[in-house]
Amino acid sequence: MRTAVYFIYIVLWAGIICLPVFSTAQVNKPIIEFASDTQSPLLVERAIRKLDHNEKATEAIFKDVVATHPSGLFLLGDVVSLGYKNSKWKKIDGYLKLCANSAIPVYATLGNHELMLNAAKGRRNFQSRFAMYKASGYSEIIDSVAVILLNSNFSKMTSGEIAQQDNWYNNTLKEMDDDPAIKFIIVGCHHAPFTNSKVVAPSIQVQQNFVPPFIRSKKCVLFLSGHSHNFEQFKAEGKCFLVIGGGGGPHQPLNTKRQLMPDLAATYKPMFHYLEITRNKDSLQVVSRQLKADFWGI
Repeated sequence: MRTAVYFIYIVLWAGIICLPVFSTAQVNKPIIEFASDTQSPLLVERAIRKLDHNEKATEAIFKDVVATHPSGLFLLGDVVSLGYKNSKWKKIDGYLKLCANSAIPVYATLGNHELMLNAAKGRRNFQSRFAMYKASGYSEIIDSVAVILLNSNFSKMTSGEIAQQDNWYNNTLKEMDDDPAIKFIIVGCHHAPFTNSKVVAPSIQVQQNFVPPFIRSKKCVLFLSGHSHNFEQFKAEGKCFLVIGGGGGPHQPLNTKRQLMPDLAATYKPMFHYLEITRNKDSLQVVSRQLKADFWGI
């Protein structure tokens, strides 16, 4: 199969960053959107974090998702602040209903907040809303773009469950690399392998379990995560990693003087945002949609 140079265009406030990678020629196709950390602030966070109409921001993001009408919306964990409490799902349930009424399928993977305090009940509440979710990982394909969602809550998993997910992930990547109908692979999980957040640390287990197979895969082009409530962009071994934790959770300060990894989006730091991806012929256009300061539009 002939391969051609393509670019991921990341449209930021400061301009467009073009990252060269490789794949085959394609045609215009639908929009795929990603959001993370849509949870409302916890009581303790209201006391120690700087808040800015966070729940209103989440509402505005979901309304914009409905307006743009993607072919699929993917949520990268911490959908709610406490997964075991039914009351914490009330607003999100309303947003999910808006998406359902507009025929927008919503896929999700677990964050740490879904499992906080009562993991078993949190899993049940999560699974009841996202029936397609599988603890060992699962994938969806939209217009030749495969999205793999993984569970990065390693502390809540047994060694057997971790091994099962690793095997599924590696086997799935091999199958997708060999499948000519799949042109691009995007991998997503909740915990960020790389971040300069002062609040949460990079996940060493994501670095060890998820990143190497992603790097080895010839079709993997973008690794997405949240947990750090920021927009961050990193490059490792020629591949792109984005942190998109701007779905409504309280903003987290970043360490700008002693960075663990250079942030390629150092001048683009929106408080609230989500991601829109469009396949255009032989490229993926990746756009960060930022909520305006007055909350009236993106």
